[in-house]
Amino acid sequence: MKKEQLELIKNGTGFIAALDQSGGSTPKALALYGVSEDQYSTEEEMYDQIHEMRTRIMTAPTFNSDSIIGAILFEQTMNRTVEDLYTPDYLWEKKGVVPFLKVDKGLEEEAYGVQLMKPNSTLDDVLKRANERNIFGTKMRSVIKQANYEGIKNVVEQQFEVAKQILAAGLVPIIEPEVDIQSEDKQQSEELLKQEILRQLNVLSEHENVMLKLSIPTVENYYKELIDHPRVIRVVALSGGYSREDANQKLAANQGLIASFSRALSEGVNASQSDKEFNDILEGSIKGIYEASRT
Repeated sequence: MKKEQLELIKNGTGFIAALDQSGGSTPKALALYGVSEDQYSTEEEMYDQIHEMRTRIMTAPTFNSDSIIGAILFEQTMNRTVEDLYTPDYLWEKKGVVPFLKVDKGLEEEAYGVQLMKPNSTLDDVLKRANERNIFGTKMRSVIKQANYEGIKNVVEQQFEVAKQILAAGLVPIIEPEVDIQSEDKQQSEELLKQEILRQLNVLSEHENVMLKLSIPTVENYYKELIDHPRVIRVVALSGGYSREDANQKLAANQGLIASFSRALSEGVNASQSDKEFNDILEGSIKGIYEASRT
């Protein structure tokens, strides 16, 4: 199974759906979906609502491996069911979509122009359960706000350190050092980031292969060297706050870069829509992101 999944992620045509909104971002995601905070009173009810939204997306007819090669899940989603199967099993067995898991615990306060990941003392346990739930890989996010060499170096070093822990558990890490698209020196941050990522990639062994999830670069095809690197399975792009239309346009200009969109994927769908309305809008969204990922 893992060999088949690796082949799909490495060479498949399509994109990775990000369905991993966590505690901090869930209320905003629900609000965009038309579920306001007065419609749930506890955290459990909030997570029930977001699981209903995610289930509606995953069970939609066009959510399948024709366009989508992978999906990133939140930890709670991994442990919940869709049509009587654990979500990762539903994705792979019913949809042919490779399941990933978000494993970071959120962000530290900003220092040196970046936000590192919070300490994660339970990661080994999470990785053990991920293997039990047939997860293929993981994702972890840091944020870069300024072109500060020390800060960016710290972000990349932390990401690769945790990636090695994930590789040791038999899973494929998606390294996500997001560059804030609102940053005044975004291009300079990307230059420093690529330099530091290459430094880390070049010392990995032939058995230590990773994925990268990056903001769409300011300069078109700037990450080609990363896409072509022998230690990189695939480079995917986050939408980072761009509208879907803008994100698709920018993504299409970068050959070999595919999408891993969250908000841009669900843009326009609403809890009040009929199944036909919902599925038609989602179909249009998937088609647009798929076409932008084919370049």
